[in-house]
Amino acid sequence: MVASNINIRVDNNTKKEAQSLFASLGMDMTTAINIFLKQAIRQRCIPFAIKEEPEIKAPKPGCMKGKIWMADDFDAPLEDFKEYME
Repeated sequence: MVASNINIRVDNNTKKEAQSLFASLGMDMTTAINIFLKQAIRQRCIPFAIKEEPEIKAPKPGCMKGKIWMADDFDAPLEDFKEYME
């Protein structure tokens, strides 16, 4: 078999996470990509289901009203640090 090089672009975080995952599985990126390509060719499709990621909605302002509180003496000096405050 004659090897051939390919260049692909991927963001840094994806690359780092993939390298870590594949290393834990005992393979490098080249092996993992070769496995993917061979499976895609064998099955004549992408060898896994593609699912849409659920839309993440930003919380509405005020949605935590009444669920968070702060003690009345929050800003009061702590007894444990009294000697450092003088």
